[in-house]
Amino acid sequence: MRVTANSETCAVSSLCVYRVPGVFDQDEDGLVLVLDDSPAESLYEEIRRAARGCPTKSIRVVEDSAAGEAAQAAPAAPAVETADAATGGAA
Repeated sequence: MRVTANSETCAVSSLCVYRVPGVFDQDEDGLVLVLDDSPAESLYEEIRRAARGCPTKSIRVVEDSAAGEAAQAAPAAPAVETADAATGGAA
């Protein structure tokens, strides 16, 4: 996994820093900094959550393999199905 962040679009919400402080930090203006662009595998899921939770989508996660991409996509599918079920399947 490779992690990058765009400080030009950062909204200074600090959610990424709170979620994974060993990977993300903030500069003197509060904008996102990536401290570890190749983090340990044990942090992958929290980093994915941080990227999904970023209000400006300023965090980018690039998976190393197709297996990693499948793992990233898997949690999103049930959430969509659950939302559809809650609305009675109406689209």
